[in-house]
Amino acid sequence: MIAYAIYNGFDGNSNLLTHRLRYISQKADMLLYRDKYIRDYQKYAKIFVREAKRFNFKKILIHQDIDLASFLNVDGVHLTSKQLQSIPTAKLFNLFTIASTHTLTEVKDAERLGADMITFSPIFDTPNKGEPKGVEVLREIVSRVNIPVIALGGILTEDDIEKCRLAGAEGFASIRYFNEATLK
Repeated sequence: MIAYAIYNGFDGNSNLLTHRLRYISQKADMLLYRDKYIRDYQKYAKIFVREAKRFNFKKILIHQDIDLASFLNVDGVHLTSKQLQSIPTAKLFNLFTIASTHTLTEVKDAERLGADMITFSPIFDTPNKGEPKGVEVLREIVSRVNIPVIALGGILTEDDIEKCRLAGAEGFASIRYFNEATLK
């Protein structure tokens, strides 16, 4: 099962970043740098990517920014559901492309436009993300597409991961699962 860590925010503390990436690299295959609120995203993304490349991630991705992903020579880009029409552009840059989806229409659009994978969310309860879809809807989505589906949203435990696997997801993505502070 693909384990996809979402690194949400980097404040410039390189020592903390190294420590967290070392921890995450023991649990995750793929890594996404995402920060929706930082002012100098490019500056911090460059530092983040340089450090992340020291670890053994199969893929490192940048959130939303196709040009930056190409410039930083990362493996791919993770596009939002509002960016689905940009999938062909990302593919022109030879970027592995993941698209966020929340409905069957978005799922089918992402597949038709050439996404390599999709995330489908939220599966479980997660802050500020709306009503959870649940594993039965996840199972339905998986049965309707021919590209890998990565379950996202509220995945905190091994039990959550197993439920997603049993629903047919090829992987899971999470912020909190990969955060040492949330471990029990």
